[in-house]
Amino acid sequence: MAPCRDTELCSGERVIMGFEKDILTLASLPTFAELESEALRQMAALAETWYFRAGEVIFRENDPSDSGFVVLSGSVVLDCSKHGKVAVSIVQPPGVLGQMSINATSTRSATAIALEPSRLLKVSRELFRKVLEDYPQSAEDMRQALAARLRHFAQEVKSITNAAAPRYHSISG
Repeated sequence: MAPCRDTELCSGERVIMGFEKDILTLASLPTFAELESEALRQMAALAETWYFRAGEVIFRENDPSDSGFVVLSGSVVLDCSKHGKVAVSIVQPPGVLGQMSINATSTRSATAIALEPSRLLKVSRELFRKVLEDYPQSAEDMRQALAARLRHFAQEVKSITNAAAPRYHSISG
């Protein structure tokens, strides 16, 4: 069954769009936190709002991906079955699904299924790039924040590697 993509909740009830709340939700997420307020406004205005009934598949593992989703209401289960083992996580507001797909070509690493009626904001890679082109300061701020996170990550890896490395002691005779 295809997801609802208009202002009707899947049960047919009208939904008052919380545009300002959507902007605040985007701003609260690390993925979008560096964007200027007008950039966030543009993203919220141009992103697609999708509605899913409980049990509806949002996307399947290994599907090609060109977008991410922000969970605005409801909850979504991510099911990643590998080598006979099942790994499940539940994403609730304000969670992000497919975060890497917003920036780069990829395939879905899990199947996402709505656990209850859910409202998601679909942010396409094309929209994300357009917002960054329209707001170059936001793009620069995001680059700086990403560089800082990568430096922090590199330090963590280095400390783990150093802690796990064998210790050699010199023995003098």
